[in-house]
Amino acid sequence: MQIWTEDGDEIPLVGGDVTEGLVRVGDTVRRPPGERAEMVRALLKHLESVGFEGAPRFLGVDPADREVLTYVDGEVAGRPRPDWIADEDRMISVAELVRAYHDAVVSFGIPSDLPPAVEPSGLPAIDDAPELVGHQDITPENVVFRDGRAFALIDFDMARPVSRVRDLVNLMLWWAPFGADADLDPELRGLDHRRRCRLIADTYGMSGSDRLRLMELAIALNARAWHLMKYRAETLGGGWQRMWDEGVGDKITSRQSWLESEADAITTALTAPH
Repeated sequence: MQIWTEDGDEIPLVGGDVTEGLVRVGDTVRRPPGERAEMVRALLKHLESVGFEGAPRFLGVDPADREVLTYVDGEVAGRPRPDWIADEDRMISVAELVRAYHDAVVSFGIPSDLPPAVEPSGLPAIDDAPELVGHQDITPENVVFRDGRAFALIDFDMARPVSRVRDLVNLMLWWAPFGADADLDPELRGLDHRRRCRLIADTYGMSGSDRLRLMELAIALNARAWHLMKYRAETLGGGWQRMWDEGVGDKITSRQSWLESEADAITTALTAPH
């Protein structure tokens, strides 16, 4: 393992929900390793080897045992959200980036040596056969834009083997987005969720079978999210506990009602002929 020893001023990077201790040093980012650090490092090396430019490069570790990644320059939609967050062209470019990422990562395969996920008892089961290693955290904070287009995905801590459609549920969750206006950032209220879901699906090139099952999977994943967020808040604390204290559990419950009420209409929008 390369030990990165470059010195320089450490500039804190803020805006994420969970990971703490991120700093910029020159043209690099230093961050504590995540729970699937070895897989993520191998994943980033694979993306570099196949020429995918839309992800940071893993450079090694520094003397503080922090991962060293290239700093990806550009715009990121933190909070408060910028005015452009609801722009359809930007959303479409995120779908294009995710498709390019999937095309690049599929040859990485499904790792066979991952430790089993630690999950709370009573967690609802889902039917989701893995097809690739998805990003699974395509939040506005984790997409870097250049010249008004999505350029790179960052923060691969949540990456894991999933189906393509599961990663698209995560994409639509943040960029359609999923949820009642009262639970969304002001800049994302009043949007045509059904149209935006269809635009994402068409841009990505979703299969007909995936379009039919997307909302069923979204409802199941949202039900799991409540249990997982509560469990992580109780066992990991930190940013997970802060989000729980700020009412994320109530938002997930509200979103469940919204998903169930909108499921048929969104599925119709996804599957209607042109």
